[in-house]
Amino acid sequence: MANINIKPLADRVLVEPAAAEEKTTGGIIIPDTAKEKPMKGTVMAAGNGTKDEPITVKVGDVVLYGKYAGTEIVVGGKDYLIMRESDIYAIVG
Repeated sequence: MANINIKPLADRVLVEPAAAEEKTTGGIIIPDTAKEKPMKGTVMAAGNGTKDEPITVKVGDVVLYGKYAGTEIVVGGKDYLIMRESDIYAIVG
């Protein structure tokens, strides 16, 4: 995991999106313009939560989130999403 100098506040989480699929299961190569936005990623940093709700995800967790969740940011040339923990649907086991 990369060392990132971003510390999300409260109930926010920094997620590195998984790479978009390059091929279909049948082997057809997908052009950049037709790639689906990934809805899976790895938690890179997490805030401490709020007084009423502590954060339940931790750094390294692979999570599923909403298609349009979060705000896209670029740090050190890499794309990340910063979102509320409530935008995360599940932790992938």
